[in-house]
Amino acid sequence: MKGEKTKPSKRSGYHHGDLKQALLEAGVALAREGGGPDAVALRETTRRAGVAPNAAYRHYASRHELLQAVRSAALAGLARSIEKELAKVANEADPVQFARDSVRAVGTGYMNFAIAEPGLFRTAFTVPDELHGEAVPEKAGGSGMNPFQLLGLALDRCLDAGLLTQEQRKGAEFLAWSAVHGLSMLVIDGPLRELKPEVVQMIGQRLLIMVEKGLT
Repeated sequence: MKGEKTKPSKRSGYHHGDLKQALLEAGVALAREGGGPDAVALRETTRRAGVAPNAAYRHYASRHELLQAVRSAALAGLARSIEKELAKVANEADPVQFARDSVRAVGTGYMNFAIAEPGLFRTAFTVPDELHGEAVPEKAGGSGMNPFQLLGLALDRCLDAGLLTQEQRKGAEFLAWSAVHGLSMLVIDGPLRELKPEVVQMIGQRLLIMVEKGLT
């Protein structure tokens, strides 16, 4: 009848042809909504994509493969959060200030993502990964660098500015990363999760100052 709406079939919403991307987006949503990697399930991703459960296996042979893809997307989101803060850092004539601001920007972007996207943050570090080597697009932000490499970039600026010696530069990523990651986890999963946002912000900035001074 004219004007009568026809109810779509269960799978009629899937037309764009990129099932792999649709499954990935569903997996990312599950990690975000469910609070982490345990919420990512193949059957639920296919349900959300509007396809039969077996359709997923053409793109992801197992839940582990899907989880790896969601994890890569989470790392890319973390990288973009860091890049957003780095973009605010003016390339000043003073290389020392530029380097200090860069280190703080990386830490700020890291903690901002943890607080804003706790489910994806947990997922980003759920399985082992190689730290070194070239970044792959799935784990990188707009710059083509992953979060670990962006931290390395900031520390290299400290080296170039004379804030770090070659000896101090060795392994500095692990020291800075451990401190900022530890605070992030305490805030989203530990005893600091009840703190007010402004208190978390204050503690975070003080930690970054401490990290910067401790490294140099």
